[in-house]
Amino acid sequence: MAEHIKIRKSDGTWSIRAGGAVLGETNDALELSEGSYPEVMYFPRGDIAMAFLEKSDKTSFCPHKGTASYFSIVTKSTVLKDAVWSYEDPKQDVAAIKDHLAFYVSDTVTVEEI
Repeated sequence: MAEHIKIRKSDGTWSIRAGGAVLGETNDALELSEGSYPEVMYFPRGDIAMAFLEKSDKTSFCPHKGTASYFSIVTKSTVLKDAVWSYEDPKQDVAAIKDHLAFYVSDTVTVEEI
């Protein structure tokens, strides 16, 4: 694994909320640390209400993790464009994040330990 990337199972129960709705809760979140970037929580797909997510055409590339795919969050009142990302086929060194989703935290999207 790239020296500056660390992945560990997070303690506790984590939730993700958007637009007033709970999108998911998990006891199996992964915490990814990458250099000086803020830590990111990755939620198993099976613990997320995928009906709220709509696949986007957007992709991005990280030389350490691979190609990220994006999803928009569809709420009753708005669409939060490209607010979620996932590495569908991550590089071997970060394979633990396969089948997980990460969320951009904002004033309308919250990730919190409960």
